[in-house]
Amino acid sequence: MTEDTNDIVYARKYKDTLFRMIFREKENLLSLYNAMNETNYTNPDDLEIVTLENAIYMEMKNDVAFLLYDELYLYEHQSTPNPNMPLRDLFYISREYEKLIGIPDKPGDLGMMGIKGKLPPSLYSSRKIRIPEPTFVVFYNGTREEPECSTLRLSDLYITKKTQPNLELCVQMFNINYGMNRDIMERCKILSDYAKFVDRIRKYAILLPIEDAMECAVQECINEGILSELLTKYRREVVQVSIFEFDAEKEWKLMRAAEREGWYEEGLKQGQELGALKQLFELVQKNILSVSVAAKEAGIEEAGFVERMKQEGYTLPSKC
Repeated sequence: MTEDTNDIVYARKYKDTLFRMIFREKENLLSLYNAMNETNYTNPDDLEIVTLENAIYMEMKNDVAFLLYDELYLYEHQSTPNPNMPLRDLFYISREYEKLIGIPDKPGDLGMMGIKGKLPPSLYSSRKIRIPEPTFVVFYNGTREEPECSTLRLSDLYITKKTQPNLELCVQMFNINYGMNRDIMERCKILSDYAKFVDRIRKYAILLPIEDAMECAVQECINEGILSELLTKYRREVVQVSIFEFDAEKEWKLMRAAEREGWYEEGLKQGQELGALKQLFELVQKNILSVSVAAKEAGIEEAGFVERMKQEGYTLPSKC
């Protein structure tokens, strides 16, 4: 079957994360802002998105940046801890201020209209240039254990550091893995749903190839009302973005290998093998995974898989 041209173009060009895909929508972004700041703003149009869409240095771009009531927020998503985030944010905020004020990209350019649509001010003027105060946040959901909240500082990168550095930039990092920062999750359902979805993918990726793990997680979350509107409308895009994000050739294969090695080493002693089988039984019972695929992953003949499934008290869906 010929591959859809749109799929090919999308796979080649689309480098977003699922986090950015979700929170590029103003309604979702305002919900996240309210959860982080314990506010109750209701008008998404009060947000002005100023995300840097073009590469500015080493092909980096920031995930979400927005203005709200003369304050500037830079939200980043990371699946691996990055101690250099303050330095990256320093580049980002410098470029954001250039764009907001209207500094020309090249000498001789007229530049853009600055803040509030006024002509670009001169940096050499005796008048102060008023700029929005920035807030830097990283949302982390990698597999390495990290505290619920921590602070990354630019000064931690200095070769030598004064007691009070002349230049400091602080980034708050929040762990948004499932089960972490429950107070924020309770205030922002879309963030909570995102954490649950990622957790499902990781759980099934231990048992299944990445594509099957994605499909199982997507279908189960739709059935349970987790990100259901997004997953139903943009199912193909979500799967593609997620595969890019989690790097199927590296992270997932290594994780599956490590987990399977643990099962084989401890196996029956700890009951992990049975636990893995029960997860496969559950997926078949929910009609998310076919018997043939589940049996193949379990390394059991289909007839033996079905018999074992019935012995454990699971039932086959009517269409199997």
